Amino acid sequence: MSARALAALALAIAALAAPAAAEEVMTIPTRPGVTQSFLLLRRSETPAATVILFAGGNGALGLGPDGRLSGLGGNFLVRNRGRFAEHNLMVAVPDAPSDHAGGLSRFRASREHAADIRALIAALRATAPAPVWLVGTSMGTVSAASAGARLRDGGPDGIVLTSTITRWSRNQGESVGDVKLKDIQVPTLVVHHREDACPFTPFADIPSVLRDLSRAPRRALITFDGGEPPQSAPCEARAAHGYLGLDEHVVKAIAEWIVTARRP
Repeated sequence: MSARALAALALAIAALAAPAAAEEVMTIPTRPGVTQSFLLLRRSETPAATVILFAGGNGALGLGPDGRLSGLGGNFLVRNRGRFAEHNLMVAVPDAPSDHAGGLSRFRASREHAADIRALIAALRATAPAPVWLVGTSMGTVSAASAGARLRDGGPDGIVLTSTITRWSRNQGESVGDVKLKDIQVPTLVVHHREDACPFTPFADIPSVLRDLSRAPRRALITFDGGEPPQSAPCEARAAHGYLGLDEHVVKAIAEWIVTARRP
């Protein structure tokens, strides 16, 4: 992204009211001819960190100019974006890029997707001098992990993987197995529900994920149990896979880990 584009975005975001700013829809250029839209929540002029929240599923929010979502509004991270902001975090929730408006299937582990994320990180850093973390849930963990592995200059300060996709799904065609997790060299938190019944995110696979994160200067696992009885299919957001009934506790644990984590 050009310096001119970054400056324009920074000025636009700086105009938002604080500390109780409403959600704002922003759009930035990324790759040639491609734009990336996202929701921005900023409730402080001096956030402790910035988090980019990657939804699961096909990643297409259907973000309208008024901020309304036609898809994935119930996703664990999307529905809790306000809770993250309450922990003094600036929050960005990206839609699918303009050249993949139908969804991110078989695109999340790509070089092009990482380039879009690099541009978004740069724009957010131009707005607030705070560490930028990538937080993914379910299929969103492929986006976060791939960008963390691919990006050196301009990459994130840390990564959070929740309900990590470890097994290949025919519908989405990717998992963290498509990512070189050993290339991630920033602090990484893994969050998982021990009772996650989704066949693509079994808790039994998480120890191998942690082993593969061997070059992360700090890595940790936070697990959860219980919550409310499932109200959706096992791989959907209103089940243990989406931490139903535990939202406040999971967000608090993630936010506290981000704020206290430091690169060596």
